[in-house]
Amino acid sequence: MTPETPHAASILIAEDSAPMRNFLCAALEDRLDDVEVVTAESGFAALRLLPSRSFQLLITDINMPDINGLELIHYLRENEHYRHIPILIVSTEASEEDRKRGLALGADAYLNKPFDPEALESAVAPLLGRKEKS
Repeated sequence: MTPETPHAASILIAEDSAPMRNFLCAALEDRLDDVEVVTAESGFAALRLLPSRSFQLLITDINMPDINGLELIHYLRENEHYRHIPILIVSTEASEEDRKRGLALGADAYLNKPFDPEALESAVAPLLGRKEKS
């Protein structure tokens, strides 16, 4: 897909693990119609991509090199251009404290790794204002 191809939704994934990025991308494109998925290998790379197009969802890991997911969330919520973008955290940090910290910073949902494509769809579809496929 090219950046010029119109899609109903563009999703930005900030994830440092290449296998997890590939899984997220494949699962989203397989389970959701008419989405463009753009990936970034770090929080810094995600920040560089944000001005390139309009994203309807950010999916971020917490633990990443350079700018981590929590710093990325903080930046989005403090920036008037991006504060409206729904945010889903996907993380191995599964403690209640981690979840509360992410949600308190402004994330809209939190999904513990590992998860299956159905759980991902269940978390993402409402954030995009869509119903899940049945």
